[in-house]
Amino acid sequence: MVAIAKPSPVRARRAPRGVDRLPDLGSERAADFGTSYGLLPREKIELMVHRRMIRSSIDIEDSQFQPASLDLRLGAKAYRVRASFLPGKDRKVESQLSGLKSDEISLEGPGAILEKGCVYVIPLLESLALIPSISAATNPKSSTGRLDIFTRLITDNGEIFDQVAGGYTGQIYAEVSPRSFSVRVRKGSRLNQIRFRRKHPQQMEKNVFWLDDNALREAHEKHRLVDGDLNLRDGLLLGVALSKEALGEIVGYRAQKHADVIDVDCIASYAVADFWEPIAARADTRLILDPGEFYILASQERMHIPPMLAAEMVAIDPSMGEFRVHYAGFFDPGFGFTTTGHPGSRAVLEVRSHEVPFVLEHGQIIGRLVFEKLTESPEVLYGQTVVSNYQGQNLKLSKHFKMP
Repeated sequence: MVAIAKPSPVRARRAPRGVDRLPDLGSERAADFGTSYGLLPREKIELMVHRRMIRSSIDIEDSQFQPASLDLRLGAKAYRVRASFLPGKDRKVESQLSGLKSDEISLEGPGAILEKGCVYVIPLLESLALIPSISAATNPKSSTGRLDIFTRLITDNGEIFDQVAGGYTGQIYAEVSPRSFSVRVRKGSRLNQIRFRRKHPQQMEKNVFWLDDNALREAHEKHRLVDGDLNLRDGLLLGVALSKEALGEIVGYRAQKHADVIDVDCIASYAVADFWEPIAARADTRLILDPGEFYILASQERMHIPPMLAAEMVAIDPSMGEFRVHYAGFFDPGFGFTTTGHPGSRAVLEVRSHEVPFVLEHGQIIGRLVFEKLTESPEVLYGQTVVSNYQGQNLKLSKHFKMP
């Protein structure tokens, strides 16, 4: 018997504190989003729902709101497609689906199994009606990445994944492709999350949002970003932890090839040994990544995301093609906070090796975090809600597994 996480009772959304109910607005009011530029905190995302810039046929639940993002929910149908695609300029996703879909699957009730190695396109319950100065970006949720579920967002007229242009109005879709495990999903399951960015007019042209290294040094002086040395190169560089001294006897996990189905809504329900092979620490503190295998590893550094910042894991160098570390890249304000002020959480790294075996050594640079300012500090930080599953983490699998 497995326990399925149940959402809070659905109820009519209330206007955020201090905001009167207003009719739909077709243009931006300066008072709505202030005069600051950057990522929008939870309170402004709630305001977007109230203004119907974020819409849904089913009321949005309180638990979907994170400090600087919103969880997105799968809709009632999934379409199995022969290949991934982008609709391209002046074309709708639905028109592409008509020629590529091979099956239509209902996600109502108990849901359905998405088979590993297959590609699905799923209309989401949420849709958007953005104003020109607000754009959006999406990423898999932490738990999604740790299950090796490859997912990204598609929009009508889209020419790139995971990006929503300012002023976009329309349906949004999730492309979903389980890689290591087949998974059961249902209407309302949450696989990805969306952030909203209020852009300065100059940023709208240059697409430059991240803090430079000088700004990160200043932030580190006020709120320590990492517990060790500050290693910067167009962002904060992270090394991999592979030593017994850092993590103990187990320094990672490798996904098993022939495992059972995982229900994405079942929490703390599965035995680790049925899905993962533990990787023991070696005396030489090395690990050889096998081509095509999926690994869960952890950063050498413990980190902390200050209240006015959010972070994202990005590629270290596009020319470094031996492995990929970028499945679930969003880090919310407050992640890694401790009462002592010392950074308290490691980054868990979802790693897939590519064409050739590749040797990792303890401390080797494996990830890069970029930081961006919020327009204002959120009232509730990561770790202060019941859904902060990974606060204070070391090496940790997704919330679906019964960890010792």
